[in-house]
Amino acid sequence: MAGLTLRDVRKSYGATQVMHGVDLDIEDGEFVVFVGPSGCGKSTLLRMIAGLEEISGGTVAIGDQEVNDVAASKRGVAMVFQTYALYPHMTVFKNMAFGLKQAKTDPAEIDRRVKAAAEILQITDYLDRSPRNLSGGQRQRVAIGRAIVRDPEVFLFDEPLSNLDAALRVQTRLEIARLHQRLKTTMIYVTHDQVEAMTLADKIVVLRDGRIEQVGSPIELYERPANAFVAQFIGSPKMNFFGAGDLPQTSTTALGRGLSDAEEVGLRPEHMVPCSEADAAVQGTLELIENLGEYALVHLITETGVEFIAKTEQPPAAAKGSVLSFSVKPDLAHYFDKATGLRL
Repeated sequence: MAGLTLRDVRKSYGATQVMHGVDLDIEDGEFVVFVGPSGCGKSTLLRMIAGLEEISGGTVAIGDQEVNDVAASKRGVAMVFQTYALYPHMTVFKNMAFGLKQAKTDPAEIDRRVKAAAEILQITDYLDRSPRNLSGGQRQRVAIGRAIVRDPEVFLFDEPLSNLDAALRVQTRLEIARLHQRLKTTMIYVTHDQVEAMTLADKIVVLRDGRIEQVGSPIELYERPANAFVAQFIGSPKMNFFGAGDLPQTSTTALGRGLSDAEEVGLRPEHMVPCSEADAAVQGTLELIENLGEYALVHLITETGVEFIAKTEQPPAAAKGSVLSFSVKPDLAHYFDKATGLRL
């Protein structure tokens, strides 16, 4: 096992710079998740760690060794891709053994490693099957098994669950979490799904436009986002934002302070509680209710045209067009500088 160190890592394609001096420390055995919108650079950064993309500047070190000029096959990493990339004419056993066979590993050692990985992933009964006779989740487990048999120092996952349906994503996510607990190997996982990030990560790295916006544990990013971008990216549904002119006069008392024109307040949907007009931190006209059984998402719009969502245990007994009021505990409100987006 090994940790990773990235210092001033940059990537350019011609005159276009896409990674802007990334600095990051990943501890030995950590499960780190890269998140961010499409095009933010998370997969590019992962591929530079793997050695599949040449870096334009800075250093990448795995353990104590700088690996800028080390071939991908010599870095001690194993990568699991979004597509399974299994050989259709080979059995599961042969797919998992292929890399070891190419490395001229002893056949007895190949047999031991493949069977051990299959047991971990609960695919022992499928070793003689071909990929076409497996479900999507089983194929992804084979791809993970192919990485495990290499006994890498670092596992790299590039959106491995995006091709699975919702139920299989949950199941496979749990299997990856159990795998990390069992192997205790450093894992770096790229996803656009912040639910995956929140449930899997020891540490989350939020990226935007080739830069790191914030690094921290899931609860740190949820409770103390460094800026408005992180605040809206972490949490589902995303945080609501209001300016001084969007809130009723009662908000000063309800939130424990007023807002200046240079500030915005962020209120999470799950922290908004139905209340009387006199206690309202925010008010809005009811537009739509999504009743999801265990909770309801209430879509509203303020008099100034700001759309927002309240997450409630029960759908409100109100007609469309009604004005509803919500309170929020003052210590659950987040304040940001309107110009820079930075947390106040």
